[in-house]
Amino acid sequence: MSAHPTTARPTTVRTGTAGTTTRTTTGRFTFADWREEPVGAAGSTPRLARSTVVNAFAGGIEAAATSAAYTITYTGEGTGSYTGLELLSGAVDGRAGAFVLEQRGTFDADGTRCTFEVVAGSGSGGLAGLSGSGAFTYRHGDTSVAYEFGYTVG
Repeated sequence: MSAHPTTARPTTVRTGTAGTTTRTTTGRFTFADWREEPVGAAGSTPRLARSTVVNAFAGGIEAAATSAAYTITYTGEGTGSYTGLELLSGAVDGRAGAFVLEQRGTFDADGTRCTFEVVAGSGSGGLAGLSGSGAFTYRHGDTSVAYEFGYTVG
């Protein structure tokens, strides 16, 4: 599955007091594959599950097929939270390389809210020294998800 066309806005740039340049970029991603299995008793609450996911990013982040692993806590019917790691190989605003995002989110009947942060030291290639964070909100029924990502490189 390929990513839907993006409605990314141009990258914005801010220079910090220490001379660092923070950029903010946007785009969209789609779920290409989702596999989930229970951990422990499947019929109880709270319950745990783990999932592996493949996403496709377009816009400021270009990554055709990511690799993600999540641990999910269901605290009720369709509600809970999750944490996970996602490996992205591709580019950020044209800089090629790879990096890992650490994610933390919650979900309910309305959708999913997530914040994420680059794992320190995980950037490679043109993304060596990458740091940053971002967020997204998914609403049930959406075919793609808008994200915002603020970062520095180097």
